[in-house]
Amino acid sequence: MSGYLGSYATLGLLLLASALVFVGAFGANRLLRPARPADPPGKRAGYECGLDPVGTDWAQMQIRYYVYAYLYVLFAVEAVFLFPWAVVFDRPGFGLVTVAEMGIFVAVLALGILYAWRRNILRWS
Repeated sequence: MSGYLGSYATLGLLLLASALVFVGAFGANRLLRPARPADPPGKRAGYECGLDPVGTDWAQMQIRYYVYAYLYVLFAVEAVFLFPWAVVFDRPGFGLVTVAEMGIFVAVLALGILYAWRRNILRWS
């Protein structure tokens, strides 16, 4: 297939083939599964380390765990951006501009950690 619409025809054939595989997989699943699946006693009961469940299924989670996770992900992703900067910094013509951009980047990082520190977000109670 060549020409302007050739790549679109290839894409259309690929989408058609993927739709056929999708429908075929679900059709095979419907044909091969048991008509009445077994539901043994206790299958839908809660499970805690081999013991009978104690209490209800509602447990409150403190928000500080989410804050720690969010801050970790935030600073880990920002730390990943330091590696390409270190590679580009050595190339000619990137000296002062690169240092200024990374200074702004590190300043924003420092403001974020200072904000978290001043709000006592990082204090474990």
